[in-house]
Amino acid sequence: MNRLDDFRDRQSELLQMISDLKMMMKPEQLKIKPNAKAAHEHLCKLGDKLKEHLSEEDRGLYPPLLTHEDPKLKSLAWGFISGEKPLRKQFENYHRKWLKDCDFTFSENFMSETREVFQAIEARIDREQVVLLPKLEESGIFAAATG
Repeated sequence: MNRLDDFRDRQSELLQMISDLKMMMKPEQLKIKPNAKAAHEHLCKLGDKLKEHLSEEDRGLYPPLLTHEDPKLKSLAWGFISGEKPLRKQFENYHRKWLKDCDFTFSENFMSETREVFQAIEARIDREQVVLLPKLEESGIFAAATG
């Protein structure tokens, strides 16, 4: 499997986790303590997967772009690298505020911030799929690379 396939697999996994969480995080579900605990644990796993996804991008996707002779590819890579920072910071703040104490209370503020985090991750992945992946495929940089 090549790097772009790995990248797509990670994106799909993140989107599936968000989809699952949206189903789990309905008020009637969260009133049941084991469901609330499972949702909380799944949110923590989402954070781990997001960090893994962004780290893999940093290690495996961007270096070849940053050294490529095409200035558009370099610029594209720098744009996505700088776009990572706000998403990382948003999730770190969210985790510190809502997840670190293992409090399974799902207040309206928590739910609102959770929806914002989901939207930010989904927007990032959408941008990767619409902007980044087509350019990478077009460039052929990863065509012969294996993961």
